[in-house]
Amino acid sequence: MQKLNICLISLMIPPDSQDGESKFFKGIFDYLKRQGHKVFYLTGKWNSELKDPNIVQVNVIKKRFLWIPQFNLNVIKYLRNNKFDIIHGNGPKGTLPIILSGKKKFISTIHDLGPFEATSTLLPFGQVLLRSIVKRATYITTCSNSIKRQIKHYIPEVNINKIFNLYSAIEEKYKPAPKKAKDLKEKLNIKGPTLLYIGRIAFYKGVSDIIKAYYIAKKKISNLNLVIGGKPDYKILKIYETWKKKYKNVHFIGFVPADKIPIYYSMGDIFITYSYASEGFGLTPIEALACGTPVICSSLPAYKEILQNNAIFVSPRDPQQLAGEIISLIKDESKRINMIKNAQNFIKKYNWSFVGKNLEKIYQKFLGER
Repeated sequence: MQKLNICLISLMIPPDSQDGESKFFKGIFDYLKRQGHKVFYLTGKWNSELKDPNIVQVNVIKKRFLWIPQFNLNVIKYLRNNKFDIIHGNGPKGTLPIILSGKKKFISTIHDLGPFEATSTLLPFGQVLLRSIVKRATYITTCSNSIKRQIKHYIPEVNINKIFNLYSAIEEKYKPAPKKAKDLKEKLNIKGPTLLYIGRIAFYKGVSDIIKAYYIAKKKISNLNLVIGGKPDYKILKIYETWKKKYKNVHFIGFVPADKIPIYYSMGDIFITYSYASEGFGLTPIEALACGTPVICSSLPAYKEILQNNAIFVSPRDPQQLAGEIISLIKDESKRINMIKNAQNFIKKYNWSFVGKNLEKIYQKFLGER
């Protein structure tokens, strides 16, 4: 296709954020650059100063909610002073300044329906904003058919034909690293089978249930370990600090650098992700499978769509059932091996060549309608 001038807008970018939304948009950026497009990534300037001249980091106040006016004003100014063939916002936070700038034609990626599913003081505003984005966007991309259906469910007036599912993709660095994993396990002084969670520490992620299930399972498997990686959201920060004091057997490792994540995945005997809401794809379980670690996760529609029969699914908010599946899988090495073996061909479709080509088709369609 023709080479385009593209602006991607996202509040955050790796390494400042390792959540699925940020990693997905950075993956889009890298793919489009490889294809020869002129692409700019507009984001906030948080902790890391990136050297790529095509990544434009705007100044923000690094405190709760105070970043909102500064980020939006800076992005609005940038959009009004530059012209692009494509303007593509990442979620509500990355799309709001596009609307405020007065742009009539744009694309938005919706990763989940959190404002309609999760409890928050900002819930009414979140719902209003999401409705506005869905109605105003020329096209919407999602990362699963489950989210596409949810958008239609919560916002029935939307034209379903302008919503396109791209799925997401994993980077090539996610592959088994047994030697480095063994060294890491020794460094952490971990002996015995290991459960692993890496991701955001938020209420809806079900981390407290993972901890409860771990202690139930540990009664049957005395040398069982639990490693929890990731930074807590501000709402759960105090609880997280309480966990660190209360649960001495749990390894709380905090933020995990991007280059270390594949090693941690490889160290685990089971990767667990146990959200009860707001999941649109489930990038971490796919990454874990690619690194040779079997997965247990909650039975959310998006997880079941993405993972199909390549994970063990457990009803959310049921630590007792989760513990039972942990015990069963830890004691069945052949099942763990088969799960990983069967998943290897399956996960190949979650690659940037496949996702990127589909995105370019949407961009071409957008240009035709514009």
